[in-house]
Amino acid sequence: MPIFNSPFFEIDKKETKRYAGLRNSDFNEEIVDEACELARLIINPTGIWDIYDYNDNTQQINTSPPFILQGESIKKHLTGCEKVILLSSTVGTEIENKITDLFKEGKYSLSLMLDAAATTAVEQSADLMEKAINEQVSRKGYNMKWRFSPGYGDWPIEQQPEMLKAAQGEKIGITLTESLMLEPRKSITAIIGLYKKEENCPEGKPKHNCEQCNKTDCIARQNTCK
Repeated sequence: MPIFNSPFFEIDKKETKRYAGLRNSDFNEEIVDEACELARLIINPTGIWDIYDYNDNTQQINTSPPFILQGESIKKHLTGCEKVILLSSTVGTEIENKITDLFKEGKYSLSLMLDAAATTAVEQSADLMEKAINEQVSRKGYNMKWRFSPGYGDWPIEQQPEMLKAAQGEKIGITLTESLMLEPRKSITAIIGLYKKEENCPEGKPKHNCEQCNKTDCIARQNTCK
């Protein structure tokens, strides 16, 4: 199972404001700049992933032991896929400690924005993982669907323990709380479906489509979505 260490990258300021729920609001841009630069210096982006055979009729991933997915949303999303990628990604604990420290110091705006920048960072790190993975699977004749995580649609969050184990997130320091929250908080687990290019959409992999997601109150929902 490959370990992925992301190169340093610039934190996307527009995405940071979106995750902070401020995309349509005026906000001190100096604080946004400071938070994004601070996040870039603190994060430790690390990921892990592997490819498994998948049966889209039984929703079984051939991990050991087998992992059977639950829910119609994930079933529909992976229709036509014969393999899946399970991945975990985190940006570490140091940035969470910094967010807490800033809040205790009364620097609430910077703490809020740093939290959003950390969320942006873990998503960007996962995007970089996808790009690297896509280069490999494309040579084997596969396209990739957009990543899907426990809690999306009707895929129950109660499957997060199985997901974390199957994606071997513990190897990069990710654990679960009793309430099924990932720790470090700025971590994700996700599944990506693989399908043969000649069978579906040979032009390239589909992107995430907010219009197909039922989380209409999500602050990260794209502007183009209704």
